[in-house]
Amino acid sequence: MSQHSSGTTLDRRLATLDHATRSLSDAGDFGKQVKLPRVLDALRRVLLLPGGCAAVRDRAEQLETAGLFLGTDWATPQILIPALSTGSLRSANPDTVVVEAVSDLRLLAVAKGDYEHPSISAEHANDHLSQVLAVNLSLLFTPPSEAERAQQGRMAQVSRELLHHLVAEVGYEKVLENLVDEIWRILRQRPIQVDSVKRMITQIAVARANPDVDLGASSLGADRLISSLYGTTEGCREDPGVEIYAARLESMDDSALQYEATGFARSMHDTGLVSPYHAVLLRFLLGRGEYLLGEAMGLSSTGRDSLLCYHELVHALIDQAVHVETAQCVYGLTLMLERGILYQPPVAPALWRQLALRLSPYSQQRLTQVFGPTPHARAWLLSGMLSVLGLPLGIGQGDNPTCQSARALSMWAYNDPDYLLQTLVWAARDDEIVMHFEGQPLSSRPDGDAAPLQTDLDPVSLLVVPHLDRIYAEMGRRCLGRDGDPHRWINPEFHGWWSGRGFRINVDVTTGHLTDLDQFQRHFYAGYHPFYNGNQPVIHPQPAGIAVTDSGARFVGWHAITILRVSLDPQQQMRVYFYNPNNDSGQDWGDGVVVGTAGHGERFGEASLPFEQFASRLYIFHFDPLEPGESAAVDPEELERVMGYIRRSWGADRLPETDAAVPIVQDGDGERS
Repeated sequence: MSQHSSGTTLDRRLATLDHATRSLSDAGDFGKQVKLPRVLDALRRVLLLPGGCAAVRDRAEQLETAGLFLGTDWATPQILIPALSTGSLRSANPDTVVVEAVSDLRLLAVAKGDYEHPSISAEHANDHLSQVLAVNLSLLFTPPSEAERAQQGRMAQVSRELLHHLVAEVGYEKVLENLVDEIWRILRQRPIQVDSVKRMITQIAVARANPDVDLGASSLGADRLISSLYGTTEGCREDPGVEIYAARLESMDDSALQYEATGFARSMHDTGLVSPYHAVLLRFLLGRGEYLLGEAMGLSSTGRDSLLCYHELVHALIDQAVHVETAQCVYGLTLMLERGILYQPPVAPALWRQLALRLSPYSQQRLTQVFGPTPHARAWLLSGMLSVLGLPLGIGQGDNPTCQSARALSMWAYNDPDYLLQTLVWAARDDEIVMHFEGQPLSSRPDGDAAPLQTDLDPVSLLVVPHLDRIYAEMGRRCLGRDGDPHRWINPEFHGWWSGRGFRINVDVTTGHLTDLDQFQRHFYAGYHPFYNGNQPVIHPQPAGIAVTDSGARFVGWHAITILRVSLDPQQQMRVYFYNPNNDSGQDWGDGVVVGTAGHGERFGEASLPFEQFASRLYIFHFDPLEPGESAAVDPEELERVMGYIRRSWGADRLPETDAAVPIVQDGDGERS
């Protein structure tokens, strides 16, 4: 298409868009739904043409005023989450792509001062756009894949043209700075699954090699991330490939090997990422004694003692589990040794059993389908096992809608690792887990067709979670007809004996109304707050349920978490530290309630909130009825602040005097994510 003809076509389509926009603006609230499809279709046709993004940006204010975003989250740009733009821009629904594109172009107009928006500042809009570009960086550097073309058609190109238009206005420096910050924020949580992070680092490396891209102040942080994977030490500085690096190791003396070992260990503990070259070194050092092995893992005296006491077991684990493809498990092995759990009598024998375990054909097929044929399925499972035992708070639920199974795996890895290893054997060898509910055995074998394969889980979760989901659902079915919430009976049976037998809920299961709020909060303070429970720490991790809200403090759903500890943070503020099986614990729940993952005394993998803010989102907790605490002594002013948070968020339409409450549906899912 020539420049003249494309310009003529654009003018013609813009005239159609302007007419459709005026019709939408003139329509009443009901009529807007009828007029909206014509506007969306006109926008799609404009965005497909060169110059379309700039033209839509110029019309962003009129489109919003006409009601394009009415009734959607895009109507409140101040609470939009940049990370969610990825799903919108890759959506198979053209309308979703169009609305996201127009919203981003609207924010560009705001950022450049062309549109003075009542709800969002130019600075906020610019920051939002730089984060949108950061999380969609791959779309800037890669053409549509076959899968994208099949799913999105020509709209796959619209997403890319939009991002190219945005980056031309915003600039790469701010984008990459945000991306680097986002990667470090995720890595501080020490997740087990880091493939997406590695892909983002690879994109930064591509941009770093482009002479037209200026990283600015973010270059130092970017270089640290890139070197953690591709050039960690002197021996692999230029990313020579694992075969050449292995040959170089053969010619190194002990001094050079120690230099390599300490370099890898320092990088691993700094970032939580393991270079493929690190796996090559560790396998090479198996024949060089324990000292250099300990140096390569950066072990403290605790970890070295574990290595020396169980050196044959550690050697066998490295030999079978650590490969270039599974290099990330080196960090899990390191932290497992640091935790000292090998000294628990059942753990070492259970690991020897796991090393010799013959996987069922179904388990082998499932692991191979997700992770590939190299290395073999057992190596993938062993690598996942090491990661789970070393990073129990790094387990994520992926896209699995039930969060209880991920919480259970994390709790067992954290508190009862030999039981976790036993369930793993049952799932991997027998394709069945049997648990008991009130004395009756429950089998995890599916009655009919198995659930669709979840592919975004770690190897242990991939095999075990489907079994736990079925058992959890069956426990829920056996509680049907009972008064109250089923988690009163399910959680102690499902998670373990350490779950408190005392149980409180502040929502009426039938009506969804809030009930007995004052006593609920007093009991929580008396059970968990050190000032009211005799300074009693949390002994065992406790299951709890929270009402999740979005950044606008609107109710999203019920979610299962684990309370780990309660203590004063470095600023002397009392905080609750908890495990969230969601894949990213750093979330904005609105009304000033922002979940912390670093900077407030959090250990790797923990999320935290000030005590009263956490209490304001809590709807279920367990406690020891023999340790009631001093509920009458709780400060009424603090309780009133908690009530204020509730009234301004998820409790707004659940107060007893209202009729708009949403009941809790007892369908076996319970505390839903």
